[in-house]
Amino acid sequence: MSDISPLAPENFPKIPVIKGVKLGAAEAGVKYEGRTDLFLAELAKGSTVAGVLTQSLTRSAPVDWCRKVLPNGEARAIVVNSGNANAFTGKSGVVTTEAMVHATARTIGCEPEEVLVASTGVIGERLPVEKIEAALPGLKKSLKTGNWETAAEAIMTTDTFPKASYRSAKIGGVEVKIGGIAKGSGMIAPDMATMLSFVFTDANIPASVLRLILKRAADKSFNCMTVDGDTSTSDTLIMAATAKADHPIPSTADDLILEEFITAVDEVMIDLAQQIAKDGEGASKFITIDVTGADSDRAAKTVALSIANSPLVKTAIAGEDANWGRVVMAVGKAGERADRDTLTVSMGGVVIAEKGEGVDGYDEAPVANHLRGDHVDIAVDLGIGDGQARVWTCDLTHGYISINADYRS
Repeated sequence: MSDISPLAPENFPKIPVIKGVKLGAAEAGVKYEGRTDLFLAELAKGSTVAGVLTQSLTRSAPVDWCRKVLPNGEARAIVVNSGNANAFTGKSGVVTTEAMVHATARTIGCEPEEVLVASTGVIGERLPVEKIEAALPGLKKSLKTGNWETAAEAIMTTDTFPKASYRSAKIGGVEVKIGGIAKGSGMIAPDMATMLSFVFTDANIPASVLRLILKRAADKSFNCMTVDGDTSTSDTLIMAATAKADHPIPSTADDLILEEFITAVDEVMIDLAQQIAKDGEGASKFITIDVTGADSDRAAKTVALSIANSPLVKTAIAGEDANWGRVVMAVGKAGERADRDTLTVSMGGVVIAEKGEGVDGYDEAPVANHLRGDHVDIAVDLGIGDGQARVWTCDLTHGYISINADYRS
C-alpha cells in the first residue's frame, strides 16, 4: 500500500450506530496477507435497497447479479471482497459469484435474492471463493453496530485511507441518520458511480423512492468525479434503508418531507466522491473545475470532464504550471459548442485568458502561488448560454505510473 495521500482527512469521521445495520470484516486471504479483505453488512428484515451500477460492457459477474436482484428492492446482506474483481473470468465468474451469494445467504439466514455482492481488485483472475466461504461463519459472529472504520478498510485496494461520511436529517420532524463508506483510487471515471460505495440509513423509504433519490445523488457526486478517465468493470453504489426510524413514509422522491433528507444524502455522496478524488493514485493536488456559460448543463459537464481527464492539464497542475493553453485545448476537443472569442479561463479566481487570447500583462504571481497549494480551482466560462457544471479530479504524477506498473505484482 502506498503512503497515505497528502490530501487525506485528518481523522476517520465519527459515525454513530444506525439501527438495522451490523458491519464486519475478516481476513479471507483472497489476495492480501495481514489485512482484511472481506466485508459483510447484515440488514434488518424489511430493509429496502437501491443501486446504481457500471455501464461497462465488460462488467463483472457480481455487477450482473446485483442488476438481476436489485429490482426486488429488498435485501438482508451485502458482501464484498477486495483483491479480486471477479471480472472477465467467464463461466467461473458466474459460478463463484453465485457460490459467494449462497454462502452468505446461509450465513445470514435469508434467500439468495436478498444478498447483494461486489468484488474489487485484479481483473481476469479466478476468485478463490472457497476462502470466502470459509471466512463467512466467523465473520458473521463478529458483526457489530457502528463498525464503520473496520468495514471501510476491508474494501480498500490501492486506496491509501478508508473513506466514510455521515450526516443526519429530519423527516417529518423525526431525526434519521445517513452513513456511508467508499473505496476508489484508480480506474475512476464517471459512468454511474465509478467505484464501490455503500450507504446506509435508518429512514423508512420505499424502494421506488429510494431509487430516484440515489440516482439523483449519484449524478451530483460520483458522476462528477474522475481520477484517470477509466471506468471500472465493477462499479457499484448501493443504498440501504432499514426502516427503523418512526416517521411519515414518503410517497414520492419529491415529497416535501424529504427535502432535508435528500440534501443530507447528497452531502454524504459528494463528500465520498471528493475523498476518492483526493486519494487518486499518486495525487498531490485536488482540483475543482467549474464550467459556466455553456449551451446546457449536460454540455458544461462534458467540457468540465474533458478538462478533468486531460493528461496535459493534470500534469501541468502537478508541475504547478499555469499553462492555460492546455485548458483551452481541452475545451476545444470536448465536442460541445464553444466560441474562442467568448471564452474566459481563470485559475485561483484570477482571469488569465479571455476574448480569444491571454490577458495582456496579467500578474502570474498569485496564480503561481495558488498552484503551489494542494487545492486548485479552475473556472471556464464559455459565454454562450446558461449551462453550468462542477467536477472534481486530481493531478497526474509519476506516482500514478509507479502504482499501476506494479499493480499485479
